[in-house]
Amino acid sequence: MLGYLARRVAMMVPTLLLVGATVFVLMRLVPGDPVLVMLGDTAGDAEIADLRAALGLDRPLPVQFALWLARVARGDLGASITNGQPVLGLILERFQVSAAIVLVAVAAAALIAVPLGLLAAWRQGSAADLAIVAGATALVSVPSFWLGLLLLLLFGLKLGWLPVVGFVPFSENFAAALSFLILPIVTLIMIEIGVLTRMSRAAAIEVLRLDYVTHARAKGLPESRVLLRHVLPNAFAPTWTLIGLTLGNLLGGIAVLETVFTLPGLGRLLVDGIFARDYPVVQGCLLFIALIYVLVNLVVDLMYPLFDPRVTAE
Repeated sequence: MLGYLARRVAMMVPTLLLVGATVFVLMRLVPGDPVLVMLGDTAGDAEIADLRAALGLDRPLPVQFALWLARVARGDLGASITNGQPVLGLILERFQVSAAIVLVAVAAAALIAVPLGLLAAWRQGSAADLAIVAGATALVSVPSFWLGLLLLLLFGLKLGWLPVVGFVPFSENFAAALSFLILPIVTLIMIEIGVLTRMSRAAAIEVLRLDYVTHARAKGLPESRVLLRHVLPNAFAPTWTLIGLTLGNLLGGIAVLETVFTLPGLGRLLVDGIFARDYPVVQGCLLFIALIYVLVNLVVDLMYPLFDPRVTAE
């Protein structure tokens, strides 16, 4: 186990280096100049040159990349070009919002979707199965931003139960902050229920066809015990993998929902950085997202043997 963990951690280094180099190059290829964005088109050549030198953008690209890597190795992601704040502080502040939404939504969706998928597999071909599959397919087909707008229209504008725009930090008012997160969390839960239910159902159907399930039934075990003790643990293994992948994707990719609900999350920070050509912010965000994705998948791989005894981490 320790050897496997050491190898996986060692593999993270070239992965993050590749992500960092790719983002660094691509950002420089995007049309637009952050200096002109900051100063405007009326700035003089001398003013532009001075600001470019102050930001280090007048140096060759290999030198800029080497200096950036040296700072990253010390845990310093640089400072934002637009506001001068430390990028790492901005990321950690915004990540709290994104993590709160994603972790609660995925956990709640899994608690609902896994039993639904198991029920649908157990009653395969029945009216209950068809209803669950149809509902899951409908949820998967709905765009998250459209569903979010519908919930905003209903619960925010029509009923007035929840706030429509804005956000209050948790440190200032926890209850108020939670009220701003309810609709995005519910939106994400509904979307992820469809994905996880379909995966859970497919995995459970495969397990129900195995010989040891037939043997357990032949021994006269109650159907509830067969499902909970023999089917659920083995069917949950592939669903657990999907949950891990979903977590990694959503933690860095909910910019659409954060834009719809005007939340100051990590995805919104990344989008704003791209529009402002804020190189340090974009590079820092994408490197942080890559790190989170790799760590989540590492945790999933390490916990996989707990759900499937046939798999060992060697």
